[in-house]
Amino acid sequence: MSESRIKAIFNLTVLVAALGYFVDMFDLLLFPILRQPSLRDMGFTGSAQIAPYAHLLNAQMIGMLLGGIFWGVLGDKKGRLSTLFGSIALYSIANIANAFVHSMETYTLWRFLAGFGLAGELGAAVTLVSEILPKDLRGYGTTIVAAVGIFGTVAASLVGKYLPWRAGYLVGGILGLVLLCMRVSIRESAIFKNLGHEGVSRGNFFALFTNLNRLGRYVRCILIGLPTWFVVAILITLGPEFAPKLGVTGPIVAGTAVACCYTGITLGSVFSGVLSQIWGTRKKVVGLFIAGTVLGVAVYLLTRGLTPFLFYLLALYLGLACGYWAVFVTIAAEQFGTNLRSTVATTVPNFVRGAVPLITLGFMTFKERLGFVSAAWVVGLACFALAGFSLWGLEETHGRDLDFVE
Repeated sequence: MSESRIKAIFNLTVLVAALGYFVDMFDLLLFPILRQPSLRDMGFTGSAQIAPYAHLLNAQMIGMLLGGIFWGVLGDKKGRLSTLFGSIALYSIANIANAFVHSMETYTLWRFLAGFGLAGELGAAVTLVSEILPKDLRGYGTTIVAAVGIFGTVAASLVGKYLPWRAGYLVGGILGLVLLCMRVSIRESAIFKNLGHEGVSRGNFFALFTNLNRLGRYVRCILIGLPTWFVVAILITLGPEFAPKLGVTGPIVAGTAVACCYTGITLGSVFSGVLSQIWGTRKKVVGLFIAGTVLGVAVYLLTRGLTPFLFYLLALYLGLACGYWAVFVTIAAEQFGTNLRSTVATTVPNFVRGAVPLITLGFMTFKERLGFVSAAWVVGLACFALAGFSLWGLEETHGRDLDFVE
């Protein structure tokens, strides 16, 4: 690769957008790591933490769902940078406030607002990177974004391990404010700035529902992301509760399991990005990773007597297999025109995250009737079936020219 192409990839806008994914991964890992000590301080111990954890997680995910709509529309109407600046500012304030909560009510409120703010990060970053890089280099840009996210998981693991939970939230908020200062120097997407078509509606979220073709593409983009959050929200975060059911020979620490999984997810995002660039296809790469996730889930639910070390290793593999997240968001961005691209790229991952309450509700409902393992089978197979069907129906978008409108 020539020096000029390398410089085109490693430009300031790409690197700062990648730091947004760093913050995204940092927070998404930090909250599950801190959930046990924070809830313990509020009087919840052992299995009694499951219900309040689900309540907090659902509040955060609903915040991300609503925030995804708000920031996505804002990005198409006012510019990609508006989303990046506004979302990180709200996230930072909310995370600092999380450090001072003393009740479930205030904890829930600030997790909701943190989710609302964080919702704009990844979609805006992928949209911006996709639009400023040449079409034959977009895969490398996605890979850089994913690679920087790895350090977000490492930072969250270290913060969660060595700092009290309130200090951990303070660190997250301060990191966000530092990132906000760095973003002052980056530039807006030229494709967006040059969007001057008469009569073209920008950021019209409801336009996604007025055309069957657009609606079909949109729903399919959402559904291919379900396996990732089934793995994270059910199998990994509830690992300490699954462990006795699976005959694990020692106790499982939720924070360690989540850290292993998220490390795998970020590594998977790098590998999937590189593969999609080398193979010249997004769909085949995502299909391969979904198949790998099915295999990992089968091993998780069928194997008995694992040691904690092997359980954590399996969590790492599951994260790696379902770590096609950055490519999945890139597919969503490439499916739609410039006037709706930010709306789609920002809402799609957050609608997947917003589906977590439905996934957890389904699991909790079936758990009462079927038990932990059988409930996981039912909910997991439903998620994989929807993802596989949706991927099959999408067009390949690798190398597509993005200078078009809906």
